[in-house]
Amino acid sequence: MSTTTTIVTQGDAKVRRSSRRVEPIYYLFLLPSLLLFTLAITVPGVIGIFFSFTDSIGIGEWSFIGLTNYVALFSDPAILQSYLFTFGFSIATVIVVNIAAFLLAVGLTSRVRFKTGLRTIFVIPMVISGIIIAYVFNFLFSNSLPALGAALGIDALKTSLLANPDLAWVAIVIVTAWQAVPGTLLIYIAGLLSVPGEVYEAADIDGANKFQQLIRITLPLVAGYVVINVILGFKGFLNAYDIIVGLTNGGPGTSTRSVAMTIIAGFNGGDYAYQMANATIFFVVAVLISLVQLSLTRGRNAF
Repeated sequence: MSTTTTIVTQGDAKVRRSSRRVEPIYYLFLLPSLLLFTLAITVPGVIGIFFSFTDSIGIGEWSFIGLTNYVALFSDPAILQSYLFTFGFSIATVIVVNIAAFLLAVGLTSRVRFKTGLRTIFVIPMVISGIIIAYVFNFLFSNSLPALGAALGIDALKTSLLANPDLAWVAIVIVTAWQAVPGTLLIYIAGLLSVPGEVYEAADIDGANKFQQLIRITLPLVAGYVVINVILGFKGFLNAYDIIVGLTNGGPGTSTRSVAMTIIAGFNGGDYAYQMANATIFFVVAVLISLVQLSLTRGRNAF
């Protein structure tokens, strides 16, 4: 990258203005990644949006039907239910994950023994496949937990949470949080370690207890990390699929079917164009959330 400097005269003052010119070789290095991204992401996306205005079933002949698919989406109770579940599940999981991860981060950055080993243990769920985790917890919820409830005489535990249409989402939140906490935990640990120790020493001198330090010092200083974890977590949970498939497969009935599951089920069931319109709407929602994230994190120097 080369730099050229020009001198601009403003009255009696001379202002040196520097302009940078990008060398062509940088564009050459960028070309392969740009080409792959275009072929693998952009082109299929544009084709999918195009077919959302048709009656295509994925193969064979098709014809344009305009906005019919989009109009039908907003009056389809199954679609509305999937969005309601997805957003409700995402909000609940974000709250659980961030509270648990923050409290664990506070504990793992304090003066406790074996904290390095504990940090290693707590990040293990992050490296395990979501579908494997789901099948393991499916067995626990369907067999081990009811057996324990029967042995202890606890009626509430005698039946599986996964079979209850009103409580199945709780099991999904628990399992998703169990896998998501480690990644959030690492970000919070980085944030807590960036807080100067002198701040806490001054608070001790002023007589602030640990709870007051947590509320009035720690939380304000790691607020940028909280915002980042909340936004990234919410965006990630909107795409929930594998854990839900392994736990409930969208059941009982369709009470835990996410938007991603609805779209994929439609693709497999010959509802290609209709679910492509659903995917387009979902893409717009994700873009709007990304814009919110950029506006909230712009100017923050958390990292």
